[in-house]
Amino acid sequence: MIETPTKDPNATFIKTRRTQAPEYEIIKYISQFMPVSEAQAEAIVKNMKFRSFKKGTVLLKEGQVSKMCYFVLKGCIRQYFLVDGEEKTTNFFTEGQPVTATAYEGTFKQKPSKFYLACIEDTMVSLSSPEDELAFFEKFPNLKPARLLATEEELGKSQDSLSSYILGSPEEHYLNLLKTRPELLDRVPQYQLASYLGVTPESLSRIRKRIMIK
Repeated sequence: MIETPTKDPNATFIKTRRTQAPEYEIIKYISQFMPVSEAQAEAIVKNMKFRSFKKGTVLLKEGQVSKMCYFVLKGCIRQYFLVDGEEKTTNFFTEGQPVTATAYEGTFKQKPSKFYLACIEDTMVSLSSPEDELAFFEKFPNLKPARLLATEEELGKSQDSLSSYILGSPEEHYLNLLKTRPELLDRVPQYQLASYLGVTPESLSRIRKRIMIK
Protein backbone atom coordinates (compact mmCIF):
# COMPACT_ATOMS: atom_id res chain seq x y z
CA MET A 1 0.00 0.00 0.00
CA ILE A 2 1.38 3.40 -1.02
CA GLU A 3 1.37 5.98 1.73
CA THR A 4 -0.16 9.21 0.49
CA PRO A 5 1.98 12.23 1.38
CA THR A 6 0.46 15.34 2.86
CA LYS A 7 1.03 18.79 1.51
CA ASP A 8 3.70 20.75 3.34
CA PRO A 9 3.02 24.50 2.97
CA ASN A 10 6.55 25.19 4.20
CA ALA A 11 8.21 22.85 1.75
CA THR A 12 11.13 24.31 -0.14
CA PHE A 13 13.09 23.25 -3.15
CA ILE A 14 16.82 23.88 -3.10
CA LYS A 15 17.55 26.49 -5.79
CA THR A 16 20.64 26.45 -7.93
CA ARG A 17 21.31 28.48 -11.06
CA ARG A 18 19.89 25.62 -13.09
CA THR A 19 16.76 25.09 -10.98
CA GLN A 20 15.82 28.77 -11.20
CA ALA A 21 15.05 28.25 -14.90
CA PRO A 22 11.33 28.44 -15.84
CA GLU A 23 11.24 24.68 -16.49
CA TYR A 24 11.70 24.08 -12.77
CA GLU A 25 8.44 25.81 -11.80
CA ILE A 26 6.79 22.41 -12.05
CA ILE A 27 9.36 20.95 -9.67
CA LYS A 28 8.57 23.64 -7.12
CA TYR A 29 4.90 22.73 -7.50
CA ILE A 30 5.53 19.00 -6.98
CA SER A 31 7.73 19.86 -3.97
CA GLN A 32 4.65 21.15 -2.14
CA PHE A 33 3.38 17.58 -1.98
CA MET A 34 6.55 15.48 -1.69
CA PRO A 35 10.30 15.96 -1.36
CA VAL A 36 12.20 16.10 -4.66
CA SER A 37 15.98 15.82 -4.83
CA GLU A 38 17.95 17.76 -7.42
CA ALA A 39 18.78 14.52 -9.25
CA GLN A 40 15.10 13.56 -9.36
CA ALA A 41 14.20 17.05 -10.52
CA GLU A 42 16.61 16.86 -13.43
CA ALA A 43 15.24 13.46 -14.46
CA ILE A 44 11.66 14.73 -14.31
CA VAL A 45 12.42 17.84 -16.34
CA LYS A 46 14.25 15.81 -19.00
CA ASN A 47 11.11 13.72 -19.50
CA MET A 48 8.72 16.66 -19.97
CA LYS A 49 7.76 18.62 -23.06
CA PHE A 50 7.97 22.42 -23.15
CA ARG A 51 6.69 25.02 -25.56
CA SER A 52 6.56 28.80 -25.79
CA PHE A 53 3.66 30.84 -27.17
CA LYS A 54 3.50 34.49 -28.17
CA LYS A 55 1.15 36.96 -26.49
CA GLY A 56 -2.27 36.71 -28.13
CA THR A 57 -1.98 33.02 -29.04
CA VAL A 58 -5.30 31.20 -28.60
CA LEU A 59 -4.60 27.73 -27.21
CA LEU A 60 -8.19 26.52 -27.25
CA LYS A 61 -11.44 27.74 -28.79
CA GLU A 62 -15.06 27.03 -27.94
CA GLY A 63 -16.15 23.84 -29.68
CA GLN A 64 -12.65 22.39 -30.00
CA VAL A 65 -11.64 19.24 -28.15
CA SER A 66 -8.55 19.85 -26.03
CA LYS A 67 -5.71 17.47 -26.77
CA MET A 68 -3.27 18.86 -24.20
CA CYS A 69 -2.92 19.63 -20.51
CA TYR A 70 -0.85 22.72 -19.68
CA PHE A 71 1.22 23.87 -16.73
CA VAL A 72 2.35 27.51 -16.75
CA LEU A 73 6.09 28.02 -16.32
CA LYS A 74 6.18 31.66 -17.36
CA GLY A 75 3.50 34.09 -18.47
CA CYS A 76 -0.28 34.20 -18.12
CA ILE A 77 -3.18 32.32 -19.74
CA ARG A 78 -6.73 33.67 -19.59
CA GLN A 79 -9.84 31.49 -19.59
CA TYR A 80 -13.00 33.11 -20.92
CA PHE A 81 -16.44 32.36 -22.32
CA LEU A 82 -18.11 34.14 -25.23
CA VAL A 83 -21.65 35.10 -24.23
CA ASP A 84 -23.76 36.98 -26.80
CA GLY A 85 -20.56 38.27 -28.36
CA GLU A 86 -19.10 39.47 -25.05
CA GLU A 87 -16.06 37.91 -23.39
CA LYS A 88 -16.63 36.76 -19.80
CA THR A 89 -13.31 36.08 -18.05
CA THR A 90 -13.41 33.27 -15.49
CA ASN A 91 -9.77 32.60 -14.62
CA PHE A 92 -6.11 33.53 -15.05
CA PHE A 93 -3.34 30.95 -14.84
CA THR A 94 0.17 32.21 -14.04
CA GLU A 95 3.56 30.80 -13.07
CA GLY A 96 3.41 27.59 -11.08
CA GLN A 97 -0.23 26.80 -11.88
CA PRO A 98 -1.76 23.89 -13.80
CA VAL A 99 -4.39 24.95 -16.32
CA THR A 100 -7.10 22.88 -14.68
CA ALA A 101 -9.77 24.05 -17.12
CA THR A 102 -8.72 21.53 -19.77
CA ALA A 103 -7.70 18.63 -17.58
CA TYR A 104 -10.84 16.52 -17.20
CA GLU A 105 -13.80 17.40 -19.40
CA GLY A 106 -11.69 18.13 -22.46
CA THR A 107 -8.41 16.26 -22.50
CA PHE A 108 -9.53 13.06 -20.80
CA LYS A 109 -13.26 12.87 -21.62
CA GLN A 110 -12.79 14.39 -25.08
CA LYS A 111 -15.74 16.75 -24.80
CA PRO A 112 -15.87 19.95 -26.89
CA SER A 113 -14.72 22.99 -24.95
CA LYS A 114 -17.24 25.59 -23.78
CA PHE A 115 -14.54 28.24 -23.33
CA TYR A 116 -11.41 29.81 -24.78
CA LEU A 117 -7.83 29.81 -23.50
CA ALA A 118 -5.55 32.63 -24.65
CA CYS A 119 -2.07 33.84 -23.72
CA ILE A 120 -2.18 37.45 -22.53
CA GLU A 121 1.62 37.51 -22.20
CA ASP A 122 4.44 35.65 -23.93
CA THR A 123 4.01 32.30 -22.21
CA MET A 124 6.03 29.13 -21.64
CA VAL A 125 4.29 25.91 -20.60
CA SER A 126 4.90 22.26 -20.04
CA LEU A 127 2.34 20.29 -21.99
CA SER A 128 1.20 16.70 -22.19
CA SER A 129 -1.41 14.52 -23.83
CA PRO A 130 -3.18 11.69 -21.96
CA GLU A 131 -0.72 9.29 -23.60
CA ASP A 132 2.21 11.40 -22.45
CA GLU A 133 0.90 11.40 -18.88
CA LEU A 134 0.42 7.63 -18.89
CA ALA A 135 4.00 7.08 -20.06
CA PHE A 136 5.32 9.66 -17.58
CA PHE A 137 3.70 8.06 -14.54
CA GLU A 138 4.82 4.62 -15.65
CA LYS A 139 8.36 5.97 -15.54
CA PHE A 140 7.84 7.90 -12.27
CA PRO A 141 5.25 5.87 -10.29
CA ASN A 142 6.38 7.47 -7.03
CA LEU A 143 4.77 10.73 -8.20
CA LYS A 144 1.25 9.28 -8.39
CA PRO A 145 0.31 10.07 -4.75
CA ALA A 146 1.50 13.67 -5.21
CA ARG A 147 -0.61 13.91 -8.36
CA LEU A 148 -3.67 12.81 -6.38
CA LEU A 149 -3.00 15.43 -3.72
CA ALA A 150 -2.51 18.12 -6.34
CA THR A 151 -5.79 17.19 -8.05
CA GLU A 152 -7.66 17.35 -4.75
CA GLU A 153 -6.11 20.72 -3.93
CA GLU A 154 -6.97 22.28 -7.29
CA LEU A 155 -10.54 21.00 -7.00
CA GLY A 156 -10.79 22.53 -3.54
CA LYS A 157 -9.48 25.86 -4.84
CA SER A 158 -12.07 25.86 -7.62
CA GLN A 159 -14.89 25.17 -5.16
CA ASP A 160 -13.67 27.89 -2.78
CA SER A 161 -13.39 30.37 -5.63
CA LEU A 162 -16.93 29.61 -6.82
CA SER A 163 -18.36 29.92 -3.30
CA SER A 164 -16.55 33.22 -2.78
CA TYR A 165 -17.86 34.57 -6.07
CA ILE A 166 -21.46 33.58 -5.31
CA LEU A 167 -21.50 34.82 -1.71
CA GLY A 168 -19.24 37.88 -1.88
CA SER A 169 -19.83 41.41 -3.13
CA PRO A 170 -17.76 42.90 -5.99
CA GLU A 171 -15.73 44.89 -3.46
CA GLU A 172 -15.04 41.75 -1.45
CA HIS A 173 -13.95 40.00 -4.67
CA TYR A 174 -11.49 42.82 -5.36
CA LEU A 175 -10.12 42.79 -1.81
CA ASN A 176 -9.64 39.03 -2.04
CA LEU A 177 -7.78 39.51 -5.32
CA LEU A 178 -5.52 42.07 -3.64
CA LYS A 179 -4.78 39.56 -0.91
CA THR A 180 -4.32 36.38 -2.91
CA ARG A 181 -3.18 37.42 -6.42
CA PRO A 182 -1.96 41.04 -6.33
CA GLU A 183 0.37 40.48 -9.29
CA LEU A 184 -2.63 40.32 -11.62
CA LEU A 185 -3.34 44.01 -11.05
CA ASP A 186 -0.16 44.94 -12.93
CA ARG A 187 -0.32 42.17 -15.54
CA VAL A 188 -3.94 42.08 -16.67
CA PRO A 189 -5.84 44.82 -18.59
CA GLN A 190 -8.47 46.49 -16.43
CA TYR A 191 -11.38 45.44 -18.66
CA GLN A 192 -10.37 41.79 -18.24
CA LEU A 193 -9.99 42.19 -14.48
CA ALA A 194 -13.42 43.81 -14.35
CA SER A 195 -14.92 40.91 -16.30
CA TYR A 196 -13.22 38.44 -13.94
CA LEU A 197 -14.72 40.25 -10.95
CA GLY A 198 -18.15 40.44 -12.56
CA VAL A 199 -18.31 44.23 -12.88
CA THR A 200 -17.87 46.88 -15.57
CA PRO A 201 -14.51 48.70 -15.91
CA GLU A 202 -16.22 51.84 -14.59
CA SER A 203 -17.47 50.00 -11.49
CA LEU A 204 -13.97 48.59 -10.91
CA SER A 205 -12.54 52.13 -10.99
CA ARG A 206 -15.10 53.23 -8.38
CA ILE A 207 -14.27 50.23 -6.17
CA ARG A 208 -10.56 51.08 -6.34
CA LYS A 209 -11.24 54.69 -5.41
CA ARG A 210 -13.40 53.70 -2.41
CA ILE A 211 -10.69 51.35 -1.14
CA MET A 212 -7.97 54.01 -1.55
CA ILE A 213 -10.05 56.48 0.48
CA LYS A 214 -10.49 53.93 3.28
